[in-house]
Amino acid sequence: MTTLTPILTREWDKADSFTREGYERAGGYRALRTALAMPPDDIIQAVKDSGLRGRGGAGFPTGMKWGFIPQDGKPHYLVVNADESEPGTCKDIPLMMANPHVLIEGIVISSFAIRANHAFIYVRGEVLHVIRRLQQAVAEAYEAGYLGRDILGSGFDLELVVHSGAGAYICGEETALLDSLEGYRGQPRLKPPFPAVAGLYGGPTVINNVESISSVPSIIENGADWFAAMGTEKSQGYGIFSLSGHVTKPGQYEAPLGITLRELLDMAGGIRSGHRLKFWTPGGSSTPIFTDEHLDVPLDFESVGAAGSMLGTRALQIFDETTCVVRAVLRWSEFYAHESCGKCTPCREGTYWYKQMLKRLEAGQGEEKDLETLLDLSDNILGRSFCALGDGATSPVVSSIKLFRDEYLQHFEQGGCPFDPAASTLWGGGSK
Repeated sequence: MTTLTPILTREWDKADSFTREGYERAGGYRALRTALAMPPDDIIQAVKDSGLRGRGGAGFPTGMKWGFIPQDGKPHYLVVNADESEPGTCKDIPLMMANPHVLIEGIVISSFAIRANHAFIYVRGEVLHVIRRLQQAVAEAYEAGYLGRDILGSGFDLELVVHSGAGAYICGEETALLDSLEGYRGQPRLKPPFPAVAGLYGGPTVINNVESISSVPSIIENGADWFAAMGTEKSQGYGIFSLSGHVTKPGQYEAPLGITLRELLDMAGGIRSGHRLKFWTPGGSSTPIFTDEHLDVPLDFESVGAAGSMLGTRALQIFDETTCVVRAVLRWSEFYAHESCGKCTPCREGTYWYKQMLKRLEAGQGEEKDLETLLDLSDNILGRSFCALGDGATSPVVSSIKLFRDEYLQHFEQGGCPFDPAASTLWGGGSK
């Protein structure tokens, strides 16, 4: 597999790709007209048949999630999770910046399918430029009759609100997002009940990632079989793979699920000149790290899981041999400690002690038994925290000790970090 599948990214190089006129010229909103003429249940079935799985990291079947919405007469809500903040994840922000109307079209189709008359885009507050572009696109959609009352004469009404978050990583967790959207402090809710039963304002709610919803128009326009023909048997369709770090041409590569990092690196010009791959993340910092031994692992949910990690958000952070793995894990752990909401003890205390211990280890002040303490600490976080933040924080720690134990020991033996920070272009290093 060496062919990309530019669908969501097809028009990104056009100067007016973010405008309604540019989107319509490329065939935008045709799928909406098709969808509004279909029974809502047929749309849900088409999404099920396509095999579309959540593109926000968990990989839960999208159509199945929509099917959980009860027909109980209560108001239904669609919430788009655009609070992208996982270290290394950088696909939804450029998607909303370059092509916001594909998200809006997906929102209208999805809302019609689940019988929701109110939808929200919860977007990370720091990305003000994206918020402004979304607001502009929403205004254009209202002007054209794609939003509001009696959309395209179908009798379907939909109000769409762009909501700016306050910059908390925890609000990427769906129930913490709902609390924040309702005006409360963003903290995870106890489940059950799940959002499909009691979500926003206590009503049945579907929460989907930006890329998941943006994929819906292409499924309606081209058919479920067309989408299912791409990817693998259980991980169907296409997705955006974000390559960053020590790679010659970092960026967004849209390809069928199941492509390998080796194939992506071939298209991205390989590792930066004169260097070799040391380790990488298949799905952002909260997924166990891989090494060059995993270059040919198909990047789909099942294969990556069988190899010991998670596909996650397909955030492929690439690190060459100049990078200290202990320093990288320390930086990630500092992030998780800072972003822990503090609601549960395993995550609140565990991430704090990760940070303290890794600081000592990176400075060469620890000893070998500290590694066992770190692993024991990880066992007391994994599966015991209130939400997935704690579980994600354990991934780089446990996997790095498993794969790079000798490098941890080298810090002890040399009394400090054996790597020259100036050799790396990451995290404040030089430009070698």
